[in-house]
Amino acid sequence: MSERFKTLSAAMLLLSRTSDKGEEILLQKRKNTGYMDGYWDFSASGHVEDNESMKMTAIREAKEEIGIDVKIEDVQFMTLIHEKTPTTDVIYYDGYFKTTKWKNEPKVGEIEKCEEIKWFAIDDLPENMIESRKQAIENYKNHIPYSEFGWGDKHEII
Repeated sequence: MSERFKTLSAAMLLLSRTSDKGEEILLQKRKNTGYMDGYWDFSASGHVEDNESMKMTAIREAKEEIGIDVKIEDVQFMTLIHEKTPTTDVIYYDGYFKTTKWKNEPKVGEIEKCEEIKWFAIDDLPENMIESRKQAIENYKNHIPYSEFGWGDKHEII
């Protein structure tokens, strides 16, 4: 009997706040990870582990990567992207979530993997941001619950 095809799942948590500039989001600049180093990413992201839901992953990663505590009821679904990673052809199901409520001030928690964290206006994102993350933000702004990335043509299913 052959081994079953396995896919990877990841969860990303977007911190959002309102300022005089409108909605701002917290991003982290990756380093020493082997994937998109030097690019901006969601402030907390990671692989879903055994016996863990995507929301649980987002909360765990928020604690590990930026030192904040988030309640599960404060985690809101944004979008799901079925991604074929352009650099490796690895297939992911990426769940994107958002919160506006957390405890503690965000700070870099994994100094070996994160160069810095910074707030950006949601309508003025940095040029060197991971493309699939930009798509997730566009999905969120346009109320698109599902899309595909890296499969050649951009496909969206609403």
